[in-house]
Amino acid sequence: MNSLERRFFMKAVVTLSSKNQIAIPKSARKKLAIGPGDQLILDVEKDSLILKPKPKSYSKHLRGLHRSVWQGVDATSYIRKERETWGEK
Repeated sequence: MNSLERRFFMKAVVTLSSKNQIAIPKSARKKLAIGPGDQLILDVEKDSLILKPKPKSYSKHLRGLHRSVWQGVDATSYIRKERETWGEK
């Protein structure tokens, strides 16, 4: 784990209740800016549970994703060239 990952890494021990529920510690709720009524996405990876806040808007959450891939590329001309190859079969 590098220093950047360590900066955002937080550990806490929680106990599963008789109703199979956990309480998220205040420090984690504050850091993630979540509260009562907010939805979380649960992901299971190998032997780990990962909880992430569900984005309020997926379009805002994904805006700018992989922006670096398109740097220096004219998207309109790229799409035109791609569409031209569709008819070449």
